[in-house]
Amino acid sequence: ADYLDNGNNKMAIQQADKLLKKHKDLHCAKVLKAIGLQRTGKQDEAYALAQEVAALEPTDDNSLQALTILYREMHRPELVTKLYEAAVKKVPNSEEYHSHLFMAYARVGEYKKMQQAGMALYKIVPKNPYYFWSVMSLIMQSISAQDENLSKTMFLPLAERMVEKMVKEDKIEAEAEVELYYMILERLEKYKEALDVVRGKLGEKLTSELQSRENKCMAMYKKLCRWPECNALSRRLLLKNSDDWQFYITYFDSVFQLIDESWTPPPEEEHSLEGEVHYSIEQAVKFIEERITEESKSSRPLRGPYLAKLELIRRLRYRGCNDEYKLGDPEELMFQYFKKFGDKPCCFTDLKVFVDLLPSSQYTKFISQLLEVIPLSAPAENEIALPADIKALQQHLCVVQLSRLLGIYHAMDKKQKLTVVRELMLRYRHGLEFGKSCLKTELQFSDYYCLLAVHLLLDLWLEGEETAVWQCLTLLEEGLSHSPSNAQFKLLLIRIYCRLGAFEPVAELYSSLDAKHIQHDTIGYLLTRYAESLGHYAAASQSCNFALRFFHSNQKDTSEYIIQAYKYGAFEKIPEFIAFRNRLNSSLHFAQVRTERMLLDLLLEANISTSLEESIKSMSLSPEEDDIPWKDLRDNRDLTVLFNWDPKDRDISEEHRKLSLEEETMWLRIRSLTLRLVSGLPTLSHTIQPKNSEKTAENGVSSKIDTIRSLLQQLEAAVDSGKKFLEQKIQYPVLGPPPTRMAGFFSNGSCQCQTSLFCLVSDIYELDTNGLEDSAEIQERIGNSFKSLVERLTDLFNKCKGDLIEVRDGTLKTHPNLLENLVFFVETISIALWVSSYCDSVLRPFKSNLQKKKKKKKESSVAMPPVFTHFLDYVTELQTLTSNVIDHIKGLEIILTALKLEELSLKDTLLLQEEKKFTKTVQGKVQSSYHHSVQEIGELLKKRLDTIKKLKI
Repeated sequence: ADYLDNGNNKMAIQQADKLLKKHKDLHCAKVLKAIGLQRTGKQDEAYALAQEVAALEPTDDNSLQALTILYREMHRPELVTKLYEAAVKKVPNSEEYHSHLFMAYARVGEYKKMQQAGMALYKIVPKNPYYFWSVMSLIMQSISAQDENLSKTMFLPLAERMVEKMVKEDKIEAEAEVELYYMILERLEKYKEALDVVRGKLGEKLTSELQSRENKCMAMYKKLCRWPECNALSRRLLLKNSDDWQFYITYFDSVFQLIDESWTPPPEEEHSLEGEVHYSIEQAVKFIEERITEESKSSRPLRGPYLAKLELIRRLRYRGCNDEYKLGDPEELMFQYFKKFGDKPCCFTDLKVFVDLLPSSQYTKFISQLLEVIPLSAPAENEIALPADIKALQQHLCVVQLSRLLGIYHAMDKKQKLTVVRELMLRYRHGLEFGKSCLKTELQFSDYYCLLAVHLLLDLWLEGEETAVWQCLTLLEEGLSHSPSNAQFKLLLIRIYCRLGAFEPVAELYSSLDAKHIQHDTIGYLLTRYAESLGHYAAASQSCNFALRFFHSNQKDTSEYIIQAYKYGAFEKIPEFIAFRNRLNSSLHFAQVRTERMLLDLLLEANISTSLEESIKSMSLSPEEDDIPWKDLRDNRDLTVLFNWDPKDRDISEEHRKLSLEEETMWLRIRSLTLRLVSGLPTLSHTIQPKNSEKTAENGVSSKIDTIRSLLQQLEAAVDSGKKFLEQKIQYPVLGPPPTRMAGFFSNGSCQCQTSLFCLVSDIYELDTNGLEDSAEIQERIGNSFKSLVERLTDLFNKCKGDLIEVRDGTLKTHPNLLENLVFFVETISIALWVSSYCDSVLRPFKSNLQKKKKKKKESSVAMPPVFTHFLDYVTELQTLTSNVIDHIKGLEIILTALKLEELSLKDTLLLQEEKKFTKTVQGKVQSSYHHSVQEIGELLKKRLDTIKKLKI
């Protein structure tokens, strides 16, 4: 066991063998040996050995624990349940084995068996937690039941009765048990009863979370629309803590609900269960003013009351009344707020919510009013006034962010924008002085100046200013050198490099972000969208692996979380974990990465290192199966991960999100169908009975071609809807979701090539079943398809021609679309070759039969059917075309190597000396990345060329 813990598996196996020589029946040694075998990659031997021990139904703790570990490593948790089922039969009174059995069921989600195991445990050892494990398993049955009715009429009422029994017998001990009772009542929509539980004696046990009781009461009052109680409770909680924002929202919601219902308090009795109620605007205004007066006496400044006043003004305006309540002018209130909190980074995000209250004519005046109160000092005349300390810097930054948000920078012309960029960078560099003592992991105080400057340059680039994008990269790289942990710099660099077609620097930037756990789903798209499409195949494989490793381990990890939740009685967390797991399983990104990863593997290996058939088999792919949950796809991408200060009309909207999801789903459908069509090729090429035989339908081959034909129809439909979608010419914001590869796929002709290749498969199949004799028409059709395919592939190649990086008027311009076209060319030619090897497998037997006939008849000239010549010409042309592309790529490599970027000393005299060195770095990175892409694409094409040479029949 020690050897196994230290990772020395071979020694562990040897030691186990020694032990087994002496004691042939030592179960535990056998299992430890099996663990050693499993870890050295001998899965089958390990499994056989484990089953030997399991068949004896061991009951010693060591063997059981060791087998549990082994099964977990094999990802076979269902075998653990069988193990403990047997153990429990033999040792019926063991509390330990029963609880292991319960947890084993929890791992595989067998809720009904969990319920039974929980009750069995409670009978042996009447401890409360066991009883409630059983109750929770009933709730889980109700959640997982497909039939809503069943869960409301059977599982939940049963759970409720079980808890009521314990309440009547006064056996409720722990807070978790009360939580569970509340959860059942809430799911049964018995809100009144749930409220009584929380407010009653049982509710006193709810102590672990702050305000747990109050929050639960509030939730029930809302469900029951008891606005007087909502209002009184939130009022009471705000008196305790006037900085708790959620209660301001409930307070306002309930006041306006009561006004709309014209509620008045009952004359004699209490206003409500929770005490005094406010039911008029006057009372609300007075209440907020009192909170502000209170705040001025408090020891630390509180933001809540001031923001609540702005929130009230906003709601009153929305209802069409405001001025009569003398709450003051929003502009003045925001100015006062800035004076009080301007030096806090949160000041901008607080005010951002309320800028709609300002009339646009007042924007410039408002900004200058703010600037006047910031203590800045100019070192000399005609120079920019700079802040003397961090407080003043934060205040100034807040104003600059507000200027961007109010669109003041957007309205400037090119010259003004460049002046602002210079000023922001000067302020950025000056601000670095305040951060000299910062650690590597801390951000510099002035980083936002640099980011804002880059945003302005991005505006210029989108308006057609080519140099601006290089300046963006230059400034970001400079910023990153001073603030190496700034994720915003890295994310923006990733986006810009990708837009320029340079993936190489991105891989390193992304790994330095150190994305953890769920981030592989939320920001992984930044990596996986571009790696392959820019020709970095190795990096693409790696980035898919990162993501897939996370998605696969999520299954296992979630089971562990659920088990911990049972052990510690955190019952309300269990449904959350299940929902989390489901959300990840139906993640759009997960489906995309799975599909792209398999296509990529086929592209790199099929018919190169292993045959297409073996590759497909090892991925257990089959054309009939579709494992993507189309109806439930969840878009978990974080599209707002990049900061931006754009006004609402330029920012990413809900509409953009919806369209992006629609586009991603269409593209995924096209890719998934392509993968399934490719996976169908090997199923066709098994020997087929002659045409008149009855067996065709039985051995399932004819149904295989039907599958292929139906997939082809689906692909054509998906392509049509994709084309319709693209007619809308949607432009996402520059920092919004990246568009898919669909537009390029259609415009460069890859799509037409790939669909006609799959149509060709159908024709060749027909030739195969009809034979060569009476199939002149089919042969001609196939010949024509070959011709048009070569023309289409040549067109596609022509769309790859041109310089990838060109120097124009002293600036660089990259052409990423040429690179993407090249990548599509390689993929399309690979599909062409897979289809050709299917043709080959069909035509070879025909040829050898003809030759046999020739020998029999001893005739020198048996006429060769035309299809052979067509195929040979086709293969020869494919070979020539591929060789031409490889030569073209060699040419590109030479040009890229010869590009002397140093001579581009960027005529832009605006650049400072230190910026020049970063510019050089940036251009070097882009050049090297393109070089790398071209090399990888060239290498892969050479391997494909070798496979063409084998196709001569």
